[in-house]
Order: sequence, then structure tokens, then C-alpha cells
Amino acid sequence: MIRVLLLIDSASEFDRKLLRGIVRYSKENGPWLFYRLPSYFRWEVDGENKVMEWVQQWKPSAIIGRWGDRQVERLGELNIPIVLQNYRKRSSVYSNITGDYLGTGAMAAEFFARRLFRNYAFFGVRGVVWSDERREGFRREVERRGGNFYLLEVDRPESEIHSEVARWLHDLPKPVALFCCDDAHALVISEACKRENISIPNDIALLGVDNDDLICNISDPPISSIGLEVERGGYTVGQLLHQRILSGSCEPFSVVINPVHIEQRQSTERHNIENPYIGRVVKYIEEHFEAELTIEQLAELIPLSRRSLELKFKEEMRTTIYQYIMSCRIERFTHLLITTDRTLADIAIEAGFRDCNNISRVFKKFKGCTPLEYRLRNRIL
Repeated sequence: MIRVLLLIDSASEFDRKLLRGIVRYSKENGPWLFYRLPSYFRWEVDGENKVMEWVQQWKPSAIIGRWGDRQVERLGELNIPIVLQNYRKRSSVYSNITGDYLGTGAMAAEFFARRLFRNYAFFGVRGVVWSDERREGFRREVERRGGNFYLLEVDRPESEIHSEVARWLHDLPKPVALFCCDDAHALVISEACKRENISIPNDIALLGVDNDDLICNISDPPISSIGLEVERGGYTVGQLLHQRILSGSCEPFSVVINPVHIEQRQSTERHNIENPYIGRVVKYIEEHFEAELTIEQLAELIPLSRRSLELKFKEEMRTTIYQYIMSCRIERFTHLLITTDRTLADIAIEAGFRDCNNISRVFKKFKGCTPLEYRLRNRIL
């Protein structure tokens, strides 16, 4: 029987989703026997040696986990497949559970750019690969678009950074689009804003990563977050690990976990729109895009003629009203596509498309592939 040692602390949603994917693969191709050692175990006095002694007694077929830079060399003594989650850096010796961190940062910048922000900020952890590269992807896209970029990185416990975070938040130009390296750090910002009477989302639009439902909804307002294909990544880890075990190979591999969608909550319910009439129309569209909206209906909301509304909307939003409505529908359709098993026709109707026959053509125009191709590549079930 395949025996897998898990050096993973399953307190985070990322780790739980990863384990769900691995376990799903094992149930389809097992049985596998798992044993979990919490990550804190190896930080105890002489913990490293205790872990190694226990491993040599239990004789696992493989290990999946996170290991400190100083300790990781010890694993090579075991001569079994080792899969490590990235932390300080990617491993050059063992298999990696990694991510498109640069792409995640770029996705965050693009999301805020569609909301017309000019000021962008990043809050992260100094010297860890997933935070460093998310920062770089975000910064590059912000600078490509001509935005202003602000940065705060920390490497100390949360209890020691309260005053530093508070000063930084007060000094940021408002409104500002603030992207955090993960949801836990977004929650730090949310709590700091509460203490400092800084409004989310009016002063700071806040976005995290991992879409940890519990952490995001502890916040008031709830935090928007970038969802990752973690469970799919876990399944792939199980698949590749199984191949190595059966062949007796320790050849390393990398599983890249990609960002797939943004779960929008109240922390980003703000557009940097100067014209209040256009802001009112945009808000109405985002709340009613699934209905049969007409420009005449929208013009009735504000004291502008249809022609004036069309001109001012395009000037402010850099797109037409029709294109904006379609983009809202496509984003809703995309979310349902990768988070449900429902038919294309069913989710198209819910997203506001009346002509289901054209949904593939419209989707490909926005996303560059068909809905079924997108679902196969990005589903997060």
C-alpha cells in the first residue's frame, strides 16, 4: 500500500483544498494510507531529528509538505519522492507545488484598472517567493498602465507591525486599490482600517488571494479575493506522485497552481468614477446585468439624454454601455462555468444571455477559447 506522510498544517484553506485534491486522486486510484504530522512539530526542540526518526520507522512511500531552507537537505537521505510547497524559494532538488504568482499579480492590477484606479498599493511578506512574485506581477502591470505604485512589506509578527501599517495606510493617496499577498494579510489591513477609521471600499479597495471563505467573511466588509485552482493542483500532485512511486523514480516535477477567477465581495465595491451620474449607472448595471437592460432604461436613472449618457459613459469607462453589460455577464458566466457542473445553456440564462446559441462565440471573443475548453482548464471543483 502507498503510504504518504503529510508535513502540512491544514489550518489554511489553501492546504485544505490541496489535500482534498490529493485525497480525491487517492480514492480513485488507491487505497493510500496518509499520516499527517502538523508543521509545528518540526519546530520543536530537536524537532527535525524527531521527524526524521519517525519517517525512518514508518517508511513512507513519499512526503508532501513544507520544510525550512536549512532543514530540506535532510530529506535527500530518504531516497523517496519529495513534494514541497514553495515558501522562501522554489526547490531545485525536489518536486515543487508552485504557482503563477506573477500572473496572479497581473490579474489583480487588471481588475483594479477596469475600475479606473490611478493609485495602487501592495502589502506583502518580504523574502518569500509567492509574495515577491505577486508583488512584481502587480507592479509591472500597474507601471505598464501608468499607475502610481506604493509598497509595504514586512517580515515581523503581526503584533509588531500595527503602528507601521497604520502610518502607511494613512499616508496612501485616496482612493487606492490595495492588493495583498494573501487573504490573511488582507485581513490585517481590514482590521487596521477599522482601528484607524479608514473606509473600505471608499478610501481603500481591498483584494486578497486564496479565496479563503472564512477569513474573507470574518472581515467587515467581506474581502474580495483571487481564487486559485488548488484542488485541481492537488489532484495533479497525486497523479504525478503516483507515477513516480510506481516507477521507483525520484525525478522532480512542478505543479503550477494558476489563478482562475476573482470572487467579488464588498471590499471592492468601488469604481474610481468622477462623474456621479455614470457611477450610478455602473452600480445599477452591476446589480441588474442579468436583466434585459436598455440604454433608455439607464437614461431614466439620471438627468442625461441617451446621447449624453453614451458619450459620458465611454469617456469615463473607456468602453461602451453595451460592452460593459456584456463584460459583466461574461464574468458571471465564467464564475458559474468553473464552480458548477450546470449546462452551458442553464448558466448562460442565469448570467443574462437570452440567445444561448451564440454564447460560445461571445465567450471566445472575451476569453480567447470556448466555454468547454475554459472549463476543462480552469474548473475548481
